Amino acid sequence: MALKAFKTPAAASETEFVVNKSRFIGRAFPVETEAEALEILERIRQKHYDATHNCWAYNLRGASPLRRFSDDGEPGGTAGMPIMDTLIRSETENALIIVTRYFGGILLGSGGLVRAYSRSAADALSAAGSVTMTPCAEIEFVTDYTRFGGIEGFVRKNSTVRNIEFLENIKFNCLVETKKADAFIADIIERTDGRSAPRMLGEEYLPLAEKRCIERVKTRFQTALFFARFARRRMK
Repeated sequence: MALKAFKTPAAASETEFVVNKSRFIGRAFPVETEAEALEILERIRQKHYDATHNCWAYNLRGASPLRRFSDDGEPGGTAGMPIMDTLIRSETENALIIVTRYFGGILLGSGGLVRAYSRSAADALSAAGSVTMTPCAEIEFVTDYTRFGGIEGFVRKNSTVRNIEFLENIKFNCLVETKKADAFIADIIERTDGRSAPRMLGEEYLPLAEKRCIERVKTRFQTALFFARFARRRMK
């Protein structure tokens, strides 16, 4: 099954506000499995063992999305479901939100609870930020030293470089958005006059922000090694 892009929290977050003396602490987390979500939930429960309620919801990707939520003692439908609705409306997946409440002595009513838990969940998601997990193809190809200068700039501009090996020839390993992989491979073949045969090794997710921030892997040592080897070939 082809991978599809999805949005998830960029980082864990924590927010807090008080309404009618009740303290609401909202937290959002990126998670990949139910076990991870439950582990985080247990950790928050232990930290806030004296809280009146620890309400939560998580939304996990899959062939059939795994969605679970809990009111943790609040009136049915006033806490867990509003938190889940926040995840669904924002199209956020692989995410866990926990809202901890310390009761302040004033009843909020069903409507007030829904608004408070919805606000806390939304605040936590906003504070976490979001990142689009983008399907990327892992592509490997080899070129000779004479073409390195022309190829390197193109590769760095149009992919995330995972590794460059300076061996008998130069081997590139990089990640390219899956939808752009065929065009990238065609460009490499053209730029090497058909002497390179790029191959796709697999597919994985890469955060969009990371994909745009190309990793600089060519160290001074690698640069020196490149010119030394190129010079030796010129002398042969």
